[in-house]
Amino acid sequence: MKAVSIYETGCVRKNNEDNLLIMSEVNLFAVADGMGGHNAGEVASKLALEELEKRSSALLDTEDEDIQEWMSQAMIEANRLVFEASSDSLETEGMGTTLTALVINGVKAVIGHIGDSRIYLWRENTLSQLSEDHSMVNELVRLGQLTEEKARDHPHRNVLSRALGVERSITIDCFQFRVQDDDVFILCTDGFSNMIKDEEMVTEFSSSGTWEQRLDNLRRNVLDRGAPDNFTVICCVLGQ
Repeated sequence: MKAVSIYETGCVRKNNEDNLLIMSEVNLFAVADGMGGHNAGEVASKLALEELEKRSSALLDTEDEDIQEWMSQAMIEANRLVFEASSDSLETEGMGTTLTALVINGVKAVIGHIGDSRIYLWRENTLSQLSEDHSMVNELVRLGQLTEEKARDHPHRNVLSRALGVERSITIDCFQFRVQDDDVFILCTDGFSNMIKDEEMVTEFSSSGTWEQRLDNLRRNVLDRGAPDNFTVICCVLGQ
């Protein structure tokens, strides 16, 4: 498996509150988009990914049927750490982060998700969004009170309905399924997905070139459009 990544501060913000984790030795990949005053968002996303990294060695001895439980427990513990750290000072009060993580073990993919970072699957020239955005606007779309077209430019589209570290207990989306040869998983923060439409990803992924070239083309598109937010992407290419 090959992992290709983008990690950009963007054109407007001075600091990067995104973080990413690539641990190819255990096929663990994750992105996190922090939120909070001062540099608290950066602290939250870093803490969450450090907890996954700390627990990653256990994956070497974890049975296939137990990986989803590993993912769930790792994210619950990450939530506890971020929540408790947010009480340490006024500067970190109320901080939180999105967290979207992927583990590939043989023919199985396990995904853990909270927030509005995303994970997509590129399979047989079709792009599918595997995660659901935990945002107030997406809740309105799900209830039929807002169209997807209007949701894209809604002024409150970045208001989260769920995030890691904001509350003592959380509900995590955690699921698994069977992978196929040549599957590609795309994990990204909303600084990317808000600027690049799904159709644009399909066009780029269908074009000739390496995955490094495709991702770089999309990176330049975001920057050319002003990149108002930090943006992070990891492409996990199976079979390479």
